[in-house]
Amino acid sequence: MEKLHLYDKILSPLVTEKSTNLSEQNKVVFKVLSTANKKSLKKNIEKIFKVNVIKINIINKQNRTKLTRGRKIKVSGFKKAIITLKKGQSIDLTTGV
Repeated sequence: MEKLHLYDKILSPLVTEKSTNLSEQNKVVFKVLSTANKKSLKKNIEKIFKVNVIKINIINKQNRTKLTRGRKIKVSGFKKAIITLKKGQSIDLTTGV
């Protein structure tokens, strides 16, 4: 039961071209809850993955409208966290979280 609340703040890893390029610099990108903060994310990630977190940058992507096939659609926003790990450490995103 205790491990369940550790995963509450982390929704999913973001695997894009930009985030895979960041992995060369010991950085990992996660999609997180809008209520997540740096302190709780650092504590949760260190306990789940057993790594040392040096720094966390949080980016809040806003809602936006997008024109697709002549129609306006709403793209929902989200919050993402870029986590910098200690040199030599990594998180394997291919395994299940």
